[in-house]
Amino acid sequence: MEASPASERSASWATSPGSRASMRANRGRDTGPELQVRRLVHAAGLRYRVNARPEPGLRRTADLLFRGSRVAVLIDGCFWHVCPEHHQAPKANAAFWSDKIATNRARDADTNHVLRNRGWMVV
Repeated sequence: MEASPASERSASWATSPGSRASMRANRGRDTGPELQVRRLVHAAGLRYRVNARPEPGLRRTADLLFRGSRVAVLIDGCFWHVCPEHHQAPKANAAFWSDKIATNRARDADTNHVLRNRGWMVV
């Protein structure tokens, strides 16, 4: 059996090379807003954990975590969390992105609910 060409193996789900480049550039952590908040918090003398699970059995992470005081800081990006000021819904593949973002928002609400019920302050 002959191996498939490289172009077939690396076929992308993206609708265009531009959207693929944009999505590949998105970071899961160390975003600009996260770094700004971390600099301010560190300058204030507070120490924290970065991108950490509040509890071992919980498959969610907080952007900044203060374990001793049980404070979880979640920094929501404009695209994924539908910021009313900056969010722009994608035109290409709109139904997919609408479902994806709705799922993310539901998971965020669930995370906030679970953490608050377990005695965490969610910021």
